Amino acid sequence: MSNLDQTSNSKGGLRVGVQRFGRFLSGMVMPNMGAFIAWGLITAMFIKTGWFPNATIEQLVGPMITYLLPLLIGYTGGTMVHGTRGGVVGAIMTIGVIVGTDIPMFLGAMIAGPFGAWVIKKFDKSIEGKIRAGFEMLVNNFSAGIIGGILGIFALLGIGPAVEAISKVLSAGVQGLMNLGLLPLVNLIIEPGKVLFLNNAINHGILTPIATDQARELGKSVLYMLESNPGPGLGILLAYCFFGRGVAKSSAPGAVVIHFFGGIHEIYFPYILMRPILILAAIAGGVAGTLTFMLTGAGLVSAPSPGSIIAYFLLTPKGGYIPMLAGVIVAAVVSFLIASLLLKTGKQKEEDLEAASSRMKDMKSQGNTANAAITADNQEANRAADIASSVASKAKADVKKIVFSCDAGMGSSAMGASILRKKMKAEGIDVAVTNTAISEIPQDADVVITQKTLTDRARSVAPNAEHISIDNFLKSPEYDALVERLK
Repeated sequence: MSNLDQTSNSKGGLRVGVQRFGRFLSGMVMPNMGAFIAWGLITAMFIKTGWFPNATIEQLVGPMITYLLPLLIGYTGGTMVHGTRGGVVGAIMTIGVIVGTDIPMFLGAMIAGPFGAWVIKKFDKSIEGKIRAGFEMLVNNFSAGIIGGILGIFALLGIGPAVEAISKVLSAGVQGLMNLGLLPLVNLIIEPGKVLFLNNAINHGILTPIATDQARELGKSVLYMLESNPGPGLGILLAYCFFGRGVAKSSAPGAVVIHFFGGIHEIYFPYILMRPILILAAIAGGVAGTLTFMLTGAGLVSAPSPGSIIAYFLLTPKGGYIPMLAGVIVAAVVSFLIASLLLKTGKQKEEDLEAASSRMKDMKSQGNTANAAITADNQEANRAADIASSVASKAKADVKKIVFSCDAGMGSSAMGASILRKKMKAEGIDVAVTNTAISEIPQDADVVITQKTLTDRARSVAPNAEHISIDNFLKSPEYDALVERLK
């Protein structure tokens, strides 16, 4: 193997490793975003400086951020490693971390939850096949209780104080950047990271825990806005609307709506991959937006998920709408101007968008495949993708539920389900169409639709369903073929 090949493989392996770790971190937070938003809305409305101050309802704020949110993260992290049993032990260990500190333990929960589940998983494997018949429940319950109790005490005395010290250092570092006016420089890392599908890892794995602690003290945090700002992506898509060519130009207006109002930022990543130099526009827009947020005192009360302008309006505290809009608009204008200049001075080909979309899927699938080794037990992450095509199509009468599935079950699968649902309704087909994360595919699903690199994982979760692989959730000939079959 040449040195060039070795270097390429090394970079690819590093990227996959970072994606895998990032997806694991964000996977603990994203399923619980509803709880974060509930806490943020209650805080914005009912604290002393909120829209409708109420001392009674305000009592929910403290327990939610101190106990509810970290426990949800710890339990979710545990289930990712070892199912419900791992989630229970992970939650027990997480409560030890919570009690052992005086600050919200999001980082501690991200450590304790998976670690507790890993310990009980190793124990279960060590006693597999060695328990006498009739004693299974006794051993399972008491082993979880004893191991969980020991880990909870260990977390209380050791992990909690250590994580608290680390959290304070990280928070002090972020505060120092803010005091020096250097926080906008963080976007030099965030914007390229987003295009490499580290957006959820950066936002929910790193920024959200620190921001939530800051919002508890100040009632808002600008850190929620660093990665989620829809302005940079909006500017790039608008530039394609005016100065793009061919397919890229014609598809950009639809992408604007999905990105800006739907909050699905992945929609603009192919447009950057098509012209990688446009990352400069995204970086400039992000830096300009964050600088504007800082100068105007902008902030949100909770993490906006998805990063939609609608979510921004809902989570902006009283009196903060002008600063919020200023940062979004400045970011969009700056990225639009730079992207327009780059598009006008460079060559474009109509087929570039197709190639960029394919490249984007390859990058994302690498992270998804790598993550399977963590989130599933004894899975083969790289089995041949054409296994899915070997499943016989189900008869029309046997199809009652169609499930779209993606990694998180929130973005691309939701769009695909909406599109197919409309097609079904137009033809008068009475079949339920839903979307979910791969790990939560219901067992009564008759047809499961996934991006082709994820079909193998979906098959292991729902082996009795018919599996359909697609390339693009937004537009796929498989939709029309399925509708025609069920008419």
